[in-house]
Amino acid sequence: VYPVGNYTFGSKPPKFEKDSSVTQRLERLKEKYAREGLRRSVEAVLVVHEHGHPHVLVLQMGASFFKLPGGRLRPGEDEAEGMLRKLHSLLAPPAENMRPDWRVSDLLGTWWRPNFENMMYPYCPAHVARPKEVKRLFLIALPERCYLSVPKNMRLVAVPLFELYDNISRYGPVISSIPALLSRF
Repeated sequence: VYPVGNYTFGSKPPKFEKDSSVTQRLERLKEKYAREGLRRSVEAVLVVHEHGHPHVLVLQMGASFFKLPGGRLRPGEDEAEGMLRKLHSLLAPPAENMRPDWRVSDLLGTWWRPNFENMMYPYCPAHVARPKEVKRLFLIALPERCYLSVPKNMRLVAVPLFELYDNISRYGPVISSIPALLSRF
């Protein structure tokens, strides 16, 4: 884990969400589920340190929406390949020779969406035979130095683990679980 100061940050054209509301997102999930079945997604946990404390890099959209870099896998796509594809799409500079050498490391956790609702759980409830989504969080080993290019409509912020811990109201259950998931390291 390297200091946040080792990384250079730039910007690139904005990347917009496909849905303008949670309701629209869940409706689209329902339509895709009917065609493709279980939605598989991956998210990256990028750890740096600042002032001797570990921080997680998260994307901030607007004043109060935070998300981890990642997204939906294509049908049949390998999780590691999909994770790298999503990282390149979200955070790599356009120049091919400047792309970071990311390495997909450990699987930190798995979250399940049992129904077409916003809530996800760190387990698949026993009574749910056909969950709607599975999301896997992977620890990504950052190179010692690299250039990260962030879409103009987002900010990449380093959030200390102590701020994430038990802060579901601000970061949601998945991101606020990261300190516990990293505690084994």
